[in-house]
Amino acid sequence: MTAALSGVAFRYLPIVILAVLWQMASEFGWVSTAVLPPLSSVFEAGWGLITSDDFWVNAGASLYRGGVGLLLAIVIGAALGIGMAWWRPVRALLSPIVEIFYPLPKSALIPVTALWLGFGDASKILLIFLGCMLPVTIGAFNGARGSERTLVWSARSLGAGRLRTLWDVVVPSAMPELLNGVRTALALSWVLLVASELIVARAGLGYLIGFMGDGGNYDGMFAVVLFVALLGFIADRLYQMAMQRALRWRE
Repeated sequence: MTAALSGVAFRYLPIVILAVLWQMASEFGWVSTAVLPPLSSVFEAGWGLITSDDFWVNAGASLYRGGVGLLLAIVIGAALGIGMAWWRPVRALLSPIVEIFYPLPKSALIPVTALWLGFGDASKILLIFLGCMLPVTIGAFNGARGSERTLVWSARSLGAGRLRTLWDVVVPSAMPELLNGVRTALALSWVLLVASELIVARAGLGYLIGFMGDGGNYDGMFAVVLFVALLGFIADRLYQMAMQRALRWRE
């Protein structure tokens, strides 16, 4: 138990050091407080934010947009990726599209989705869906293509049809790569969410960051940035725990 706690403490020691350096830099005048407010002031502003209803309204708007967009990306992206790996006509149809759009900076789609759907939730959901679908699709495709041929042949020789083989052999084999693609999409969803809310939104955590920055409330701005970072960290850790549980059958 002691060794485990020591390992956790050592792992997060750099964060503690960074926090101390942040506070010292502001307190001792190494940097201007107009550029980097003291961490203690940021925490104080953060406490004031999280005790206000308005903050949670904005946080709820962001979580709704990110959650819906990511869920759609996972479901449709996984289906497309496995379909591309299993059916040659689907691969021939979709591969050029994936190859063209995968290198595209997803933030370039922000004005496009805003033009199509306005400044509301729909444009953010569409942006996250489009941006996060490709990592999931590629992960599912690589995982399904990497299925052991001997298992596929064995299933077919035992009388399993194509759909049964797909469900019982290919999909489980694709899970590790698929789940890695989902993790990439999870991180990307936060980037796209905050970026889009900074530019084209009237609510959300990204909107709060821009609003407070424009108003000179830099303590509050940094507090929201840290809150977003904390949410992203928690989401990633929870996902890793769920992924380990989902892949336990492979051990």
